[in-house]
Amino acid sequence: MRAQSTKPASYYDASANPWQQRPSLRGEQRVDVAVLGGGLTGLSAALELAQSGYKVALLEAERVGWGASGRSGGQIIVGWGCEQAGLSCLLGSADVRRLFDWSQEAVALVHQRIADHGIECDWRDGHVHVAIKPRHVGELRRWQEELERDNQYATQWWDADQLGQQLPSKRYLGGLYDRQSGHLHPLNYTLGIAAAAVQAGVQIFERSTVRKISRGPVAAMHTDQGVLRADTLILGGNAYLRGLAPELDQRIMPVGTYIGATAPLGEDRALGLIGNDMAVADLNWALDYFRLSADHRLLFGGRASYTGYQPWALRRTMRKRMRAVYPQLADVDFEYLWGGFVGVTMNRAPDFGRLGSNIYYAHGYSGHGMAVTGFAGRVIAEAIRGQHERLDTFGRIEHWPFPGGKVLRMPLLALAMTWYKLRDAIW
Repeated sequence: MRAQSTKPASYYDASANPWQQRPSLRGEQRVDVAVLGGGLTGLSAALELAQSGYKVALLEAERVGWGASGRSGGQIIVGWGCEQAGLSCLLGSADVRRLFDWSQEAVALVHQRIADHGIECDWRDGHVHVAIKPRHVGELRRWQEELERDNQYATQWWDADQLGQQLPSKRYLGGLYDRQSGHLHPLNYTLGIAAAAVQAGVQIFERSTVRKISRGPVAAMHTDQGVLRADTLILGGNAYLRGLAPELDQRIMPVGTYIGATAPLGEDRALGLIGNDMAVADLNWALDYFRLSADHRLLFGGRASYTGYQPWALRRTMRKRMRAVYPQLADVDFEYLWGGFVGVTMNRAPDFGRLGSNIYYAHGYSGHGMAVTGFAGRVIAEAIRGQHERLDTFGRIEHWPFPGGKVLRMPLLALAMTWYKLRDAIW
C-alpha cells in the first residue's frame, strides 16, 4: 500500500521513524518458531521468544506495521473489547478479575518496552470515555463503580463543566477519565518493537505473503518464493488471516475503521480542542475517537464499515462528524484520510488459543488491540516455553462463528449494525 503511492498512505507513514526494509523470504529455511504477521502480536511474541533463546523468523505480507498496528487510533486503554458484564457471562468471577489485571499489565508492558528499547513514539497520558446521551452517563457511572468495587481501579468522573475545561465541546454530558491509559504514535511504536526483535535475533521477512500452511510435527509456511519450516507456528494475522486457518475465519470479522488527520493547527489552537492532550472516545456503537498528534494536528477516527468496502462519501462524512464535535473547525479539512481493518469476534472478547499441538494464535481484539496485542504475544510465548496457565484461561472463553457463512455473514452483520446505529440516533 505505501510502496504503490507517491503520497504516504497515512499521517503515520508520513511521520514514521526510519526503518530499513527487510528482504523477502527466498528458498527454504528452518527455525524453532515461525511467526505470521508483522504487527504487534507477532512482533511481541517473536521478541519474547528470541530473548529466551529460540531461533525465530517472522513473515509479513507487506511491511512491518502495515495492518492495524500501524494505522490505528493509537489509544492505549485498559480493559477488553467487551464489557466486564459480558466477560462475566463467559467466565467465572475470578477469571474476569484476572483478565482485567492482565489488561493493566498490557498497558504497563507498553510503558516498559518504550523505556527498555528507547522507542520514540510520542506517548501521552490520559484517556476519557465521553457521554453523549443520558444513558451513556448511567453506563459510565456504573462502570466506574464496578471498576472500583471489583478491581480497585480508580477513575475520575467529570461532569459537563469539568469535562469542558479540557474538552470544550457542547456535545458531551460528562466523561470518565483514566489517567493510566493514554495514546501514542502506533506505527513508530510498532517499528520500535520490530527493531528490538531484530536486535534480539529475529529474522524478519517483508513482502512475503503466506499462501499456505502445512500442519504436522514440523509445520511450514509457504510463500511464492520460499518455505519456512518450524517446530511451532504463531498466527498473528488477525483481520488479515485470509483463509489460512478456516476454523478461525468463521470466528473473526474484519471491520473497517477510518481516521483523518488535519494539517497542523498550531499549539494554541490544538490545545484549545483538548487542553490536557488526552485521548477521547464516545460510547456510541459507531463511535468517534480522537486525539492530538505531537505536531498539533487533530487525529479524528470513526465511521466503521461492516461491508468490506470503503464507505461512500467518506471525506464528507468524516468532516461532518468532526465538526459535530468541534464546530470551530468549520474551516479545517483533513490532510490525510486512511483506513484499515480491525478483527472483531461475535462476543467482542479476545480469542487466544492453539490449533493442534504446535500452532498458536491470538486475534479478535475488537478495538483494544494497541494495548493487548503486546500482552497476547507474551501469553503465547509463555505457552511455547511451557507455561500454559494464562493461555488456558483465554481458552475457556467460548467463541461462536458469525452466522451466514462466507456469503451472508458480512451482509447480516451490516444489517445488525444498522440497528445499533439507529439506536445511537434515537436513544
